[in-house]
Amino acid sequence: MVPNIHLAVPLLPRGALLFLLLLSCMVFSSVADSLPSFVKSPEDQTGISGGVASFVCQATGEPKPRITWMKKGKKVSSQRFEVIEFDDGSGSVLRIQPLRTHRDEAIYECTATNSAGEINTSAKLTVLE
Repeated sequence: MVPNIHLAVPLLPRGALLFLLLLSCMVFSSVADSLPSFVKSPEDQTGISGGVASFVCQATGEPKPRITWMKKGKKVSSQRFEVIEFDDGSGSVLRIQPLRTHRDEAIYECTATNSAGEINTSAKLTVLE
């Protein structure tokens, strides 16, 4: 005859199992997050007044970073500035047309941001008359 064996399993306080489950989800999700990294950075360039300039910026990371463009510390906004996003969302092109000598000559900054943090890179635009 085999004796009955009963294992003593300690009972967890109410809600402790849910807490442990949420904690493990947070640990696993934070391990997967990674700081953005640039795949393609904008390069310094020289354009001619009335012409076109284009800067390319692409980044990877988890979750996928969001790309923003700044000029002199402010988000680019003008009818002459066009931001064209990549189909896969990994980057964008900043297109400036028509170029104006004194107004557009500046340093343009690309920022890649996700929940793990943000990184910046920049390029200088020189406009000739």
